[in-house]
Amino acid sequence: MKPLLPVAEAQARLLGAATPVTAIELVALADADQRVLARDLHARLTQPPFDASAMDGYALRAADAPQIGSTLTVIGTAAAGHAFSGTVGTGQAVRIFTGAPLPEGADAVLIQEDAELLDAGKIRTTFDVTAGRHIRPRGQDFLEGEAVLKAGTELAFTDITVAAAMNHAELAVYRKPLIAILATGDELVPPGGAPNSAQIIASNTFGVSALARRAGADILDLGIVPDDATLIRAAIDKAVTARADVLVTLGGASVGDHDLVQAALKAQGMVLDFWRIAMRPGKPLIVGSIGEMQVLGLPGNPVASLVCSLLFLEPLIQKLSHRPIAPRETIARTATTLKANDIRQDYLRARIIAHENGQPIVEAFTKQDSAMMKIMAQSDCLIVRAPFAEELEAGGECVVVRLRA
Repeated sequence: MKPLLPVAEAQARLLGAATPVTAIELVALADADQRVLARDLHARLTQPPFDASAMDGYALRAADAPQIGSTLTVIGTAAAGHAFSGTVGTGQAVRIFTGAPLPEGADAVLIQEDAELLDAGKIRTTFDVTAGRHIRPRGQDFLEGEAVLKAGTELAFTDITVAAAMNHAELAVYRKPLIAILATGDELVPPGGAPNSAQIIASNTFGVSALARRAGADILDLGIVPDDATLIRAAIDKAVTARADVLVTLGGASVGDHDLVQAALKAQGMVLDFWRIAMRPGKPLIVGSIGEMQVLGLPGNPVASLVCSLLFLEPLIQKLSHRPIAPRETIARTATTLKANDIRQDYLRARIIAHENGQPIVEAFTKQDSAMMKIMAQSDCLIVRAPFAEELEAGGECVVVRLRA
């Protein structure tokens, strides 16, 4: 039997075989949050489209207010959306509001706090006036034709705001990777169902789907299929027909009498890259491909399935989505002694109990049975114990994988 594959090598091989999605689709601006821009986005207009007032006050010629106490005559008003149609001449001013176009002839704005109102529609300056002050020049933000957002940008609220200002109602983005998820096992019953005395409630699909969606994928739920080779093959065909980018199977990844998934995948043409990883939990992991569809066979054990999803599925989706692979690892200190390790890389569920000089202090849970989902939900991170790691005393530095943002 081949030796177990190290985690880092398994991750590298999985990601090395992945090709980012190239299909592009148009989405409405309101639906573009967290999508990845497929083309450079150019401004369709200049912003601001005119010299605009940055403050409420008075538009005037700086030459007409050479000193504090200069007097000017107010000849009209300019408001946002309503330009003054005339020209500011010698000794004149126009009442102006923020965002309004600067009237022709004016080259400065005196803010209203620095203007003393006089009788007969006149004002007196109470502060120095400087040409260009309190004016947003035309094109200060961006110019028509300027590539403001670059292809590959994961759109945030700030990007969507500027895209709207550039007069784009739709954006060209990469299609989300489609992840088909297939759960197998006679023992599984959907949440809300009534399991018999030998069955359990299926939970993996929901956690894996949530993680995949957060990573940027769309989900094709193939449901729960019994331990029947014909039905499993039919479900695999559905993923192929739907042109899923990745087929994720849950359970049946081993080679026991009731573990039918690997055989069904091979019968449907899967080229196996590798399986069996030197990690705990999560050893029976399948990685392969059926045509252009990658296959990731996860263990049926709920905790093992989630740990493998975090280490393998999330970065795979990020690569397929044109997103940078976000690091989850950080350095922490253990609050308790960690035992020496064996040939497999361990991922110990742990919680953060304090911070010291900005560094988290973590405590591994006493029980690490990989069937205990409650402990997984209570965990903030996974402590990584490398193969053959020596005993680590309390206070020692350790690598952790963050479970929460």
